[in-house]
Amino acid sequence: MSATPDLAFPRVLIWGAGAIGGSIGAYLVRAGLDVTFVDQAADHVQAIRTDGLRLTGPFGEFTVQAPAFTPEELRGQWPLALLCTKAQHTREAGEALAPHLSADGLTVSVQNGLNTIPLTEVLGDRVLGSFVNFGADYLEPGVILYGGRGAVVVGEPDGGLSGRAAQVHALLQVFEPQAVLTPNIMGFLWSKLGYGALLFATALTNDSIADALARPEDRATYTELGREVMRVALAHGVTPEAFNGFDPAAFLPGATTAQAHASLDELVAFNARSAKTHSGIWRDLAVRRRRTEVDPQLGWVVHFGGKHGLPTPLTARLVELIHEIEDGARPQARENMTELGRAWAGAGA
Repeated sequence: MSATPDLAFPRVLIWGAGAIGGSIGAYLVRAGLDVTFVDQAADHVQAIRTDGLRLTGPFGEFTVQAPAFTPEELRGQWPLALLCTKAQHTREAGEALAPHLSADGLTVSVQNGLNTIPLTEVLGDRVLGSFVNFGADYLEPGVILYGGRGAVVVGEPDGGLSGRAAQVHALLQVFEPQAVLTPNIMGFLWSKLGYGALLFATALTNDSIADALARPEDRATYTELGREVMRVALAHGVTPEAFNGFDPAAFLPGATTAQAHASLDELVAFNARSAKTHSGIWRDLAVRRRRTEVDPQLGWVVHFGGKHGLPTPLTARLVELIHEIEDGARPQARENMTELGRAWAGAGA
């Protein structure tokens, strides 16, 4: 192990030790940082305490030892917290985290969705945004699959560059050396909403991400879904940013179908390289049998679409279909993509 890096945050609280928090936290511990894990799952916490947190996958396997607690057990304060919970738990987690953040402490939303919005309502200006697109899965208590590298980006929710964002960027480089410090974190988060919409659509089926996005019969639906989200982003005053094969310009007004298909091809290639074959959304539905992040992700698209007078029939229907699967009223099957496509046709496309 290399010497402990000289960082502004030698003590880090990871709130949510699942796929995202577990992966980042394990690398920080291995680098010699003082990391404490918090998770709602008591069996996961107990496994970390007993046997350590094990990271497995194509980048090697290692186990780290670190303190782990449920939120009720935690005592003390930290200068930095990485909030890595599911998006639907953001406000609750932020409220539980608040007493454990030092007076001048900082929380980074390392999640999918526009979670800096509710988190800022709880914690004020002590919030940074982060965008991640690496492949990881929670496999079982104490075990995380880190299956594929991807973008890691951090920045101020209101834009610009700051010293504190630069300090967090240096910390995240311990996990991902190519992590990016950006003045446009919301551009990345909105692009992830566009890509996320495609991932939610792939989860309607049991196909892998790469196989689903490669199907020629569904390309028109995927293309229009990406266009819906990007139209809303533009109306909301956001400049979307490209990452890992998702080219927002290919889904913006004036872009050709060929451009959109080229971006989909890049996404197929990116996902085919990962040991994580299916999305976390698919895993929530098919394996863990729990609610997904569809409302705190795609719900924002429908919400802001309505605010700006832009119809979002595909996104709205996708949300409904995901809920039907969550409720056990609909199986995951290829036919669901046909059903989703009807929402677009029914809107007069």
